[in-house]
Order: sequence, then C-alpha cells, then structure tokens
Amino acid sequence: MDYKTNVMRMLNQKKVPYKSYSYADTDAISGTEVAEVLGQNPAQVFKTLVTVSKSTQYYVFVIPVEKELDLKRAAASVGEKSVRMLPAKELLPLTGYVHGGCSPIGMKKIFRTVVDETASDFESIIFSAGKIGYQVELTLSDLSKILSHKVTSLTE
Repeated sequence: MDYKTNVMRMLNQKKVPYKSYSYADTDAISGTEVAEVLGQNPAQVFKTLVTVSKSTQYYVFVIPVEKELDLKRAAASVGEKSVRMLPAKELLPLTGYVHGGCSPIGMKKIFRTVVDETASDFESIIFSAGKIGYQVELTLSDLSKILSHKVTSLTE
C-alpha cells in the first residue's frame, strides 16, 4: 500500500513493525464490517473509544469491535468513579481524529490508554490507522514502544 497515514509515519519513524490494511474502496462502516472485509477475526479487530470523567480527564479505551465498553470497569481501571463517552462532535477538536477513524496512536495530546485484556489472546491486534479506510496490525509489545498503556478487563 502506497498511502501512509500519520499513524503509519509515526510507526515507521520509531521503527515499529506493523502490517497495514486498506478498506477505503468498500462500503464497510462498522468495525465488524471492516473485520469481514479484511477477512480478519472480529475478536482481533479493535476500536478506539474516548471517554471523559466528571473532573474532565480524558481516557482512551481500546476494545474488540464486537464488544461494548463496560463504563464501570473502564472508570475503575483509571481510578475514576465514572466516565462517559465523549460526544462525537468533541472528538475531532480533542484528538485530531473523526468518528470511525480514531486511533490510540497520534492523538493531539497523550491520554491515559487502556487496552482490553482480550488483546493478550492474540499475537497481534488490528486497529484504526487514524483515517477511515485504513487499519494497522501490531503486537501489544510493539504498541508499548510508541504508546504507554495498561491491559485489563473492559468488556463483559
């Protein structure tokens, strides 16, 4: 693939190995549709969700596309009483990403990031490359080289 997103450029710059995928020429919208188009196990394809606490702290959660974020578990994982999903209209100004193209890598600011423990079930995980139509695949240990994160249970 010739096209490079900012996420791919950052990974290249840090010499972090990854695979890239494009589904830009399809009608896939949801994460499960993306997994299907890419011929990947949906349990291995992750989405990036941004939340906000009452104290206006922002947190990033990376979970399988088939799952829903358990907000109580998410809040507990970052030491908050509660968190709520960030409204879609606030996503671009805060992160630099649009809904459907949000990556845990390369946001405007670095936010505390938590990855669902099911990611440990796979040699690598697939998530947005920061632009709708593009995904990257890398190992959790390689993700650690570019993004500090913790792994815990975030879904039911």
